Amino acid sequence: MMQEARSAAPSRKKTPPPQAANSGAHSATSAGPAFQHYQSAVQLLQQGKFEKALAAFEKLLPAAPAEIRERCQMYINTCQRQLEKTKLAFSTPEEHYDYAVSQLNTGYYEEARQQFDSILASYPAADYAFYGLALLDSITGRTQDCLKNLARAIELNPKNRLQARADNDFQSMVDDPRFTELLYPEIP
Repeated sequence: MMQEARSAAPSRKKTPPPQAANSGAHSATSAGPAFQHYQSAVQLLQQGKFEKALAAFEKLLPAAPAEIRERCQMYINTCQRQLEKTKLAFSTPEEHYDYAVSQLNTGYYEEARQQFDSILASYPAADYAFYGLALLDSITGRTQDCLKNLARAIELNPKNRLQARADNDFQSMVDDPRFTELLYPEIP
């Protein structure tokens, strides 16, 4: 079987990369307009004009040279994600919280933080948003912020203390005496 693989190997043709196959001048001339269109679309993306960039990439994609086709598709996906962010609308703050938690659970920590902060901007007494921030802070190693946000969540709703005691996401905080004191305060 090894001999078959060796004997088959020399008969394979190696094709040079597209840039090496064409001389530089010929490649630029034949694909010039496509590359210019591509560069314009990238500029739109960089300027945050996602709708225009999306339209430009979608227009370019069917006729795009092989060298940039994959990148066009990647940028199309990027534009779509950015446009989805701006279209988010929530019926209730709880629904918004569920979305923030989904971002947290999938590892989009900055997006989750933005969502929790957004909830608090509209509902400053939303204990569950402070609790969510405390979880995020615990997961990302921000001990001081975790303690501050958890204390605020407990102050607004004492039931958060019981929930935090059973929440595995606070595992990194277990050895911190301030965390223990927050969850198990001494009763006078």
